[in-house]
Amino acid sequence: MSGAAFFDLDRTLVRKASGPALSRAMRESGVVGSKLPGESLLFWWMNAFGETLGSIALARQAVLIAAGKPDGAFDDAAHKAAEVLVDQVGPFARILVEQHHDAGRKVVMATTTPYHLIKPLADALGFDDVIATRYAVGENGTYNGRHDGRFVWSWGKLAAVRDWAAANDVDLEESFAYSDSVFDIPLLTAVGNPGAVNPDPRLLVVAMAKRWPILSFDAPPGTLTFPVVDLEARRLALMLARPETFPYVRFEINGLENIPADGPAIFAGNHRSYFDMATMAVVVGRTGRGASFLAKREMFDVPLLGPVLRMLGGLSVDRDHRDPDAADPLEEAAVALAGGDLVGVMPQGTIPRGLDFFRDELRGYPGTARLAAMTKAPVIPFALSGTELVWPRAAAAPNVLSFLNPPKIVVNIGEPVELKYRSEQADTKRIMAAISAILPDAARGLKPTSIEQVASTYPGGRIPQSDLPDIERAIAANTAKGRKAALKRR
Repeated sequence: MSGAAFFDLDRTLVRKASGPALSRAMRESGVVGSKLPGESLLFWWMNAFGETLGSIALARQAVLIAAGKPDGAFDDAAHKAAEVLVDQVGPFARILVEQHHDAGRKVVMATTTPYHLIKPLADALGFDDVIATRYAVGENGTYNGRHDGRFVWSWGKLAAVRDWAAANDVDLEESFAYSDSVFDIPLLTAVGNPGAVNPDPRLLVVAMAKRWPILSFDAPPGTLTFPVVDLEARRLALMLARPETFPYVRFEINGLENIPADGPAIFAGNHRSYFDMATMAVVVGRTGRGASFLAKREMFDVPLLGPVLRMLGGLSVDRDHRDPDAADPLEEAAVALAGGDLVGVMPQGTIPRGLDFFRDELRGYPGTARLAAMTKAPVIPFALSGTELVWPRAAAAPNVLSFLNPPKIVVNIGEPVELKYRSEQADTKRIMAAISAILPDAARGLKPTSIEQVASTYPGGRIPQSDLPDIERAIAANTAKGRKAALKRR
């Protein structure tokens, strides 16, 4: 037996309650008259806090509104509503539906909303079936004011899903279910793979206790979205990452207009300091966009740090691809881009150390070029300098006391890199060359002139003995004192 994927509708598949779109479409089609008293307040409450017993009681009584109307009277309204609701489906919901289909699972909408009102939306989204509340039709061909079968809600939804699973030879233990509502806990508990999507406050508590995935279909998997206020944690972090937040630093940002206002893009730059991520956050925060950032897989294995990175939009990349049977190490980034995200990456992978830190010619891993070839997302280069003055690699923490004479960080953002998609190595060189070409003056033509200067590029400030001869020769070549000492040794 195979599994299936069951999606709730309101505040799960679509961002908010479907009621306003359905109500408006029914009024425009003439099958209902004016709004119900308190309708706007009810939908506002549902959008903010989720389902309530009161709203479900009204949903049960909605069957009476259809009484006496002919079967098919709501078809025009259902299609009009579908045209509106299809645009409210989060981009990552569409990706997830496609992934389930690729895995051979049937995708089913499971909702309290009446079947005749929501079937066109399910068809437009490519769903295989719909489990929904149905209204009974009498012998005269009109709705008779009663339900046909179960009211598909809470335990009734679970029973309807079980009936469907038995009829379609589906194993619930192998299945997935997604919902925002505490009232769908029976269904979420019954499947082997539950997911709390934009959960109401009560479901959020349960999901955290049971360690269920907490999702938002408007952001990459794992990104935290705060319930009620519907605000992504990463957007909040970017809102707070303003130049005023770092009074011990001065920022100069050039070329911000080269970052697209929407749509997928890879934001690729050089790596000089542990403070680079904060600088990228300041830059992206100026665009008003959300963004995800690639980080090595090992960082996500660190207790506390890993979950926080994930909630803030961190994307794990396994640079060594140690498990050949594992998913593509860039899959998370590819999914984020498919959803229209901005993805930040530093192709160098780590901060260059020793003499490599002072080279104008930058070298990078091919992952960025491969990601661009996989997704065809444009690569926007950026080059920065000065972050090493705030937090050198040798230091355990940034210098946050330089208020009187703060160091200057310069970020230059270039136009998209022209790639050929024929060779990862060649495109990697193109990306790194584009970054090198826009390096700020403070990061260009640097010459190591002291042991202390080079030592600051190593963790803990300790230079390996094997590196010392080359470093001493470079310092001697770059300083008059060094050249004189070299002549004396001759």
